[in-house]
Amino acid sequence: MNHQEGYADDVVKGFLTWSIIWGVVAVLLGVVISLQLAWPQLNLPPYLTYGRLRPIHTNAGIFGWGIGSFMALFFYITQRLTRTRLWSPGLARFQLWLFNVVIALAAITLMLGMNRSKEYAELEWPVALLVVVLWVIFSINIIMTVIKRKEEQLYISLWYILAALVGVAILYLVNNVGIPVSLTKSYSAYAGANDANVQWWYGHNAVAMVLTAPPLAIFYYFLPKSTGVPIYSHRMGVIAFWSLIFMYLWTGAHHLLWTPVPDWVQTLAMAFSIMLIAPSWGAVFNGYFSMNGQWHQMRDNYLVKFLIFGITFYGLQTLQGPSQAVRTFSAFIHYTDWVPGHVHMGTLGWVSLVLFAAIYYVVPRLYGREIYSVGLANLHFWLAVTGQLIFSITMWIAGVQQAVMLHATNPDGSLHYSFMETLIELYPYWHGRAAGGIIYFVSLLIFVYNIVKTTTSGKQIQVSS
Repeated sequence: MNHQEGYADDVVKGFLTWSIIWGVVAVLLGVVISLQLAWPQLNLPPYLTYGRLRPIHTNAGIFGWGIGSFMALFFYITQRLTRTRLWSPGLARFQLWLFNVVIALAAITLMLGMNRSKEYAELEWPVALLVVVLWVIFSINIIMTVIKRKEEQLYISLWYILAALVGVAILYLVNNVGIPVSLTKSYSAYAGANDANVQWWYGHNAVAMVLTAPPLAIFYYFLPKSTGVPIYSHRMGVIAFWSLIFMYLWTGAHHLLWTPVPDWVQTLAMAFSIMLIAPSWGAVFNGYFSMNGQWHQMRDNYLVKFLIFGITFYGLQTLQGPSQAVRTFSAFIHYTDWVPGHVHMGTLGWVSLVLFAAIYYVVPRLYGREIYSVGLANLHFWLAVTGQLIFSITMWIAGVQQAVMLHATNPDGSLHYSFMETLIELYPYWHGRAAGGIIYFVSLLIFVYNIVKTTTSGKQIQVSS
């Protein structure tokens, strides 16, 4: 079916455009705050300091670039897997407008210091309410399209899409319950250890429902589309899906090891975190086995490089994450630079590489033009992987050194190093992180240039969806 035969793809173009814009903002801010850590004189109070810019960086990255792209690709994938036009293109256009209003309001309020101080849930209550409205209209549109579908079979991507819609709704509503005291300030409805427990039930499952389920939906759709061969096992995909969704919900308290949260809650989270390796690697193996007899495409097909490296980084993340959830290792590594190394391999390596592949696949089909330059796409790939690895590896090494120094004691039990001595040793690694971030940002600019040139001057082609 050609995209002109009835699919609502204009809104897909809109979301892709704006998600890329917010992605550039997020990575640029990431570079700025990495430089601010390495050179503190770059902090310009009160608004342009690390403390104000860091939450804007995470929100623009996860919600602007991540969720913006997911909204675009969910609309694209759902219409094609259901063989049904989007239930309400008008509602989707309103959603695009509201999405940009919310992201802009988030940036402004956070820069002004309006912050609930909860990871991934920093937005004050008026903006958080708009997020709820945004997610409800998005969910209704996708779910109604699935209900009215012409294709009976639910492919694995649709399972992950529906799980993300329901999961995010429940998590966001429960964790963001607050008591407003003014237009710009509210307090959590929970207190003490309960507040922490609910926050990390939300925080880690935001990783599950925003940074795992949607990119897996995208991976399962675009790997077969890019390679021309079917996914290895739909059954393994569905079993891994249900296992993943069930296990993830119990893992949040692994962020709270060695805290006043009850020991049994911590142990439960630790056990489920380790079990989570199995369904996560179910998706990795499904990707690898799908490549049987097709590994030459890693050399010949630039899309496959992005997808297979992406799922590989996902696999590495799902070994590293559970290892960090073990009490003894957590005691060593928690609160060190190891953690941002782990997080950024997920966001820059797993999520973003899969999104780049999907956008490279979709844009030529939406605009009826060949990709402007495969050479530039390959250059983008290698620079992105190099920048991400420099970032992650420098942070891992920094984290281990930091942990060793912070734990070193004298024979009388006193600390061997002062906090300041530990801090000074981190500066070379912070310079390395900034360099890795700059390389990644350059790769992103090449990607943007290639996409813009594709839409404006790529060779015209007849394509089907």
